[in-house]
Amino acid sequence: DGSGWRAFRYKPFLGTFWPTNGSADDVMIRLPDAFRQAADGAPSRAIYQINLAILEAAIAGDPAAGDELRWPTEALDETAAGVDLDGDGALTRGAVTLAGLPVSYVGGAAGWPVRRGVYPEGAEFLHSVRYLDPDAPSLIAPRMKELRYAKKVKELDRWAMIQAYERERDEKDEGRLPVYTGSPLVGLRNAFGWQLQGFIEDEAGRLRLQTHEEHLFCMGCHSTIGVTVDQTFAFARKLPGARGWAYQDLAGVPDVPQLGHARPEALVYFTRAGAGDEFRSNDELLARFFPNGQLDEREVLRAAPGGDLDLRYLVTPSRARALALNRAAMVRARHQDYIHGRDPVLAPARNVHQVIENGSTGLAEQGRTYLDGRLRLDWRGVEL
Repeated sequence: DGSGWRAFRYKPFLGTFWPTNGSADDVMIRLPDAFRQAADGAPSRAIYQINLAILEAAIAGDPAAGDELRWPTEALDETAAGVDLDGDGALTRGAVTLAGLPVSYVGGAAGWPVRRGVYPEGAEFLHSVRYLDPDAPSLIAPRMKELRYAKKVKELDRWAMIQAYERERDEKDEGRLPVYTGSPLVGLRNAFGWQLQGFIEDEAGRLRLQTHEEHLFCMGCHSTIGVTVDQTFAFARKLPGARGWAYQDLAGVPDVPQLGHARPEALVYFTRAGAGDEFRSNDELLARFFPNGQLDEREVLRAAPGGDLDLRYLVTPSRARALALNRAAMVRARHQDYIHGRDPVLAPARNVHQVIENGSTGLAEQGRTYLDGRLRLDWRGVEL
């Protein structure tokens, strides 16, 4: 539509982002004007497609692959950029593979270097959190709970990133809470160059600007979680290539493993968490996949590559649960008590600590702490 915004399909992050745990969502990305222009400054969809493909490979591709990286793309017009993207020695209008990463982006952004795991300055995301529509194939209802906006206002060099992580660690050691510049009117800015602004449902069902305290909810996930890629979630989990450039839909998406893992991602999560959500309170998933309290791996593997089902089997709530989650969300919106949390719950959580005391949780002693979690996914061998 000329706006530069482009929707993409992605595998939702574990637990909280599964529809069965409360919400559906969608995400769009936009790159700055220079990335959408030819070298002469004229708008160019072909150039934009190439730059998005390069960014996708830089964010979602295996960082260890180096020049051996081969990343699937939509059909790209190499003649528009004058670059042999697939390494076949010719310039064509239908390249569908990116061979390695180029040194820089193309067209009007030819002077901007490509960096693995780092978005260019000016990159934007728009993320809507929705009610559930059990009658829609995508489960995404028109009604929004939240609208979240993020922009990379400053691209940090490697030294500045290391300093930001060191400051965060020092603040934690000293018992100091993070402080963010900005305000709800313009968004809060983290130490990694991202400015975030959020809108949330008011008591009448309209979106309103979040308060400063409510914005801190966003800053926590996009500033201090180590599993992110440049403080973001969705784009690193985009379905590779052409199939990923569409509005969010989980149809046909298998439960692929995380990068570096052998077993499917959801199966690992179920095994380690002993449930399908952070509070181990999703009774529907427990009944479906944990009969008699034991994980039924064979049933979960039906959604894995080669299985007879897809990810929807694992993360789609029943109609009754979807409507109950919607009602719980509406009650929270009417009370406007988001400071107590914003995820809908159907009953008080049973598996939570009533009192928090410093000291060992006992998990390390039981061998139940894990440091191998990855945001990126291993799509090898999957036909998309």
